[in-house]
Amino acid sequence: MPVKPKHFAHASAALLCTAVLAMPAGAQQAPVVATVSSAEADGLRAEVARLRAELAALSARLEAVAPLGSPVPVAPQSAAPPPPAPATVVAVARPAAPAGPTVRLRGRLQLDVGAVSAPAAIVDRGLGTGVEFRRVYLGVDGTLTGGVAYRIEADFADNDVTLTDAYLSWTHGNLVLTAGQHKNFQSLEDTTSDLFTSFTERAAFNGAFGFERRVGLSATYSGDGWLAQGGVFADDVDALALDENNSVGADARLVISPRMGTTQLHFGASAHVRTFNDGAISTRYRARPFVHTTDTRLVDTGIFSASGERGWGLEGALIAGRLHVVGEGSWMTARRPTFADPTFFGGYAEIGYFLTNDRRGYRRGAFDRATVNSPVTADGIGAIELNLRYDYLDLIDAGVVGGTQAGYGVSLVWTPIERLALTANYIRGEIDRAAVTAAGDGSYGTDTFGLRAQIDF
Repeated sequence: MPVKPKHFAHASAALLCTAVLAMPAGAQQAPVVATVSSAEADGLRAEVARLRAELAALSARLEAVAPLGSPVPVAPQSAAPPPPAPATVVAVARPAAPAGPTVRLRGRLQLDVGAVSAPAAIVDRGLGTGVEFRRVYLGVDGTLTGGVAYRIEADFADNDVTLTDAYLSWTHGNLVLTAGQHKNFQSLEDTTSDLFTSFTERAAFNGAFGFERRVGLSATYSGDGWLAQGGVFADDVDALALDENNSVGADARLVISPRMGTTQLHFGASAHVRTFNDGAISTRYRARPFVHTTDTRLVDTGIFSASGERGWGLEGALIAGRLHVVGEGSWMTARRPTFADPTFFGGYAEIGYFLTNDRRGYRRGAFDRATVNSPVTADGIGAIELNLRYDYLDLIDAGVVGGTQAGYGVSLVWTPIERLALTANYIRGEIDRAAVTAAGDGSYGTDTFGLRAQIDF
């Protein structure tokens, strides 16, 4: 039977009393004089006898449970459960959330200072020194689902608003379809963004032959080391504001761009055909003297009758480490139903070299942003590029005399940090049979200086 706590208390008291009374006299301290009456002594003896009886009864009960001297069995405690095994985390692949629409602000600002020095006999207030915001672009890039993207961008320079890019595109694998106002495909330098040109202005033939953005539908297909582009285009947005403008054209470009180690090669060809229809019965080809701060064109065919035009171009480039070499040639033929068709030519050759450990960028058939390995924000000096160029434009053929213009140029491009650049260039021009004469002399020289500060985001 179980032993209750109070039984242990009684047993302890009895054992204590028994031990005291049983002690021999010699083992006790000197007797203490006590004044205990006979009745009280008899009561104490009776209490001790009672306690001894209870102790004997308790001992008998314990003997009945376990023999005296044997260990009292203790209920075994259950073994402590083993520590739980560490949980195994199973990575469950979740389907990616569908990409939603995105919007990204984009823009650029280019501030130019230009100066054209010509013979004093040319009285033209448009020459000399000028300052302008060459471009003040602001727009948005965005994406929708299913590979659909868009761009809307306008130029706010000259306190005016001109729509530049406004298009939708759809990408499916290597194919990109584009609809809206965008660049057609007519030369390497025209395809290259104006942010990445090596001089403040592109080669003269790009402006002379009227390369510009137009509204149309185009396709681009790219493979490993090659690119094919083509499209059908109406006119630019401003020209289409005239309801009688129903001109139409087609453009195509093929690029082969093999890479040999770290050397990037580029070979390209383009074709252009355009019918003016009711939009125009004449055309004109002309060029500025290598800077945009003046509207004066020293070489100019003037307006002459034409029903359309066709053109073709060749392009080649090489990027090897810090060095790049590039050249292009472009031919434009005006179609004249009752006259001989004049063919005009423009082209350039350029060699450039980075004075710093940087390299000109290249992407999808065009020059791209240059590297800046040591920006000034990291205690470097940025990227510094030196370029030499020969530019030539011939606007004389089949009775049309617009003059020739040759330019010998040098430029220095400093990019202290990515997206910020300063460009300075000087071009010596040699003009022959010019539309603007110096006191009747159409052959003379010019000196053109250009300086640009630009930022983009």
